[in-house]
Amino acid sequence: MKKTILSITLLLFSIITLSACDGNLGDENKNVNYENDKDKDKDSNTAFKVVIDPGHGGEDVGATGASGQYEKDFTFAVSKKVEKLLEQEPGIQVFMTRTDDSFISQESRYRPKYANELNADVFVSIHGNTFTDSNVTGTETYYYHKNSQTLAKIIQKHVVEATGFRDRGVMEQGLFVVKDTKMPAVLIEVGYLTNAHDEFQMWTDDF
Repeated sequence: MKKTILSITLLLFSIITLSACDGNLGDENKNVNYENDKDKDKDSNTAFKVVIDPGHGGEDVGATGASGQYEKDFTFAVSKKVEKLLEQEPGIQVFMTRTDDSFISQESRYRPKYANELNADVFVSIHGNTFTDSNVTGTETYYYHKNSQTLAKIIQKHVVEATGFRDRGVMEQGLFVVKDTKMPAVLIEVGYLTNAHDEFQMWTDDF
């Protein structure tokens, strides 16, 4: 997955100028330390803030892949690698909506609230897809607000190039993580965990 993550890292770095042009639209997680985040925020008011959202977590396992592995573990593994790479980029400050296998209820709307309170510049939710037909394959990216469409197109383009999966396109959809966020926000479905070919590659570091 190194090639995919490197592409995501580079495109997020390039979004700094893009986001500046777009502007913003006018119980929560037990493992997040708000005070530390606020201090971190104060120390780098000029940093480009990226929130990475590893989909699902805890009792919410997400999709169950062809091999029986859970989506929540895939999204967390990829997100940690993205976080590590982004931390190496000067001028980028990265935040995670969850830092372990914690459950975050959808009802709390914690994920977008977290990004909004940080006044983040970009929000990226990472997922693995599922379908009843195990032959379905490909990568797709979702957005909701108009100011997120360009970000979605950029991420879709680069992730498809990196994965070699079928390009299933960019779609507007009212998912709460991209609807409730005030900054450019996307949800990327890297591939179909229910497709044995996709899943096998998605779990390998080289991919």
